[in-house]
Amino acid sequence: MLGPFGWSAVVTQWQFAPIVTGFVVIAAGLYGWGVVRVARRHRARPWPWWRTAMFAGGLAVVVIATESGIGVYDDLLYWDHMVQHLMLIMVAPPLLIAGQPITLLMHASRNPLHTWTKRALRSKVATFLTWPVFGAVAYAAAIAGAHLTDVANLVERNQTVHNLEHAAFLIIGYLFFLPILGSEPIRWQLSYPVRFVVLVLIMPVDTFTGLVLGYGGATSPGIPTGPRPAWAPSPVQDLHLGGAVMWIGGDCLMFALMMLVFARWATDERAVTHARGWFELARRENLASLLASQQVAPATPADQAAAGAAGPATSANATNRAGIDDDDDQLAAYNAYLARLHQPPPGSAR
Repeated sequence: MLGPFGWSAVVTQWQFAPIVTGFVVIAAGLYGWGVVRVARRHRARPWPWWRTAMFAGGLAVVVIATESGIGVYDDLLYWDHMVQHLMLIMVAPPLLIAGQPITLLMHASRNPLHTWTKRALRSKVATFLTWPVFGAVAYAAAIAGAHLTDVANLVERNQTVHNLEHAAFLIIGYLFFLPILGSEPIRWQLSYPVRFVVLVLIMPVDTFTGLVLGYGGATSPGIPTGPRPAWAPSPVQDLHLGGAVMWIGGDCLMFALMMLVFARWATDERAVTHARGWFELARRENLASLLASQQVAPATPADQAAAGAAGPATSANATNRAGIDDDDDQLAAYNAYLARLHQPPPGSAR
């Protein structure tokens, strides 16, 4: 029997998982190869070190979730099993996505590998797998199906299915968060408002699953069975703790990712410009055309010649670039136009 679970157990208790170790070693080796290739081919612009650190952090999370004490106790403690799931579906994928392994592969590779990668990204299979709707449905099905259906009982009895569940959580998390948090050259390029809304809509899945587990009983799917040490909580208490982890932990992680998307949205100049929308663009164009027809001061012959040579569209664009809301002459002309609007028509009673 294992000793009491705690931070010391997470650090001191380790188990060897050959498949996980092999995956991590291969992924780290390929990524390192790409970093070296980019550094040799683009000496002035090497691969960002922080992206390498993010990718390495994602691989480290996978190892900790499956081979450290968290993985050792996942068959005994249901709430530890839930911590493991959150690490695999909500912590490791965003870190791996931040490493941009696909972009690194395209920068480091040459033909025919470069061409094959581009074709794979444009294929119908890749387009469907990275479709945000598919990712959201897969995420919801993985969270609810793995904890609220008989799949949880199957995982409890079969270690092979349990390991496959770990891989499924990592892959589904990567596919779901890729179009939301990533900037890879995939088909789906979502705006920041859409990314934020998707996270808001998927957040209740974690809440609902956690609440159902938190109020579950002795017959709930996935409840721990078999002998338990004296220090461990009862199966029902363990189930309730797992529900709390899913509810509070899952919502906190999702909220943190929402704030990350909001921060990137707020600091992205292209997003700020795009956020003006058609209304702002229409306002500026309408104001420019209005002021062009209501100018108070006559233009000089040289200015008229320059405007005629440039064309009306070019003149309007130049006015917009100069800042139509900040030009004193344009403001004076606009105020004069407003004053004329308030004058009574000729012959009307005062």
